[in-house]
Amino acid sequence: MTISYRKDGLVGVVTLDRPDVFNCLNLETLTELRKLIAELARDRSTRVVIVTGAGDKAFCSGADLKERRGMSPEQVEVYIRTIRDTFSELEKLQKPVIAALNGLALGGGTELALACDLRIMSEQAQMGLTETSLGIIPGAGGTQRLPRLVGKGIAKELIFTARRVFPAEALAIGLVNRVVPHEQLMNVSMELAAQIASNAPLALAQAKFAIDCGSEVELATGLMMESNAYQLLVPTKDRLEGLAAFAEKRKPIYRGE
Repeated sequence: MTISYRKDGLVGVVTLDRPDVFNCLNLETLTELRKLIAELARDRSTRVVIVTGAGDKAFCSGADLKERRGMSPEQVEVYIRTIRDTFSELEKLQKPVIAALNGLALGGGTELALACDLRIMSEQAQMGLTETSLGIIPGAGGTQRLPRLVGKGIAKELIFTARRVFPAEALAIGLVNRVVPHEQLMNVSMELAAQIASNAPLALAQAKFAIDCGSEVELATGLMMESNAYQLLVPTKDRLEGLAAFAEKRKPIYRGE
């Protein structure tokens, strides 16, 4: 197995488990990750997902270039389609996903982080879309997700130069949400995940949908999407539980209903 998974209450932790090769992504790893994402999509008991890498050196160093060298052009095409579709399915999960960046996140590693909703970066980590230095371009969403996150000008600079981004700059440009000491990375990630998981799961799903889809259209259409997402929540038991808990001055118990 190249992917490990564990549950901690309402939080699921997905770990890329190939530390000996800096958690790079071969076809086997992508296949396992895609299968796990499909299972998480059906798992109502998991409300927040954390994605991280095994060991202290790497979150994910991108594609397995050793495997890639032995591929035919047709096999490379299959690989690129698989990694792109896998990251898109992760992005579409109807629950928040946090990338806990414990080390190098280069090429496809940065693209994996970009497909997550939030990014927490260790002070020891590095990011970067390094593909143009290898004669290619980001092929798993990097040219699309990065400019949407940090702006077109900064994205072009990072992709054109293929340079690495260190924690202070990553935080300054909005590439990550937080930078934390390495030894605190998973604790902070779990605390954030638990804080999110305490809220209504149906509301989290609709908020994610409204933000992600609304940001791709003009304001008037985005506002309509928000209104429709809100209306879907009105008849839910969780909304009534939220109101009751507020009136009774207690913590709500959300069941995703």
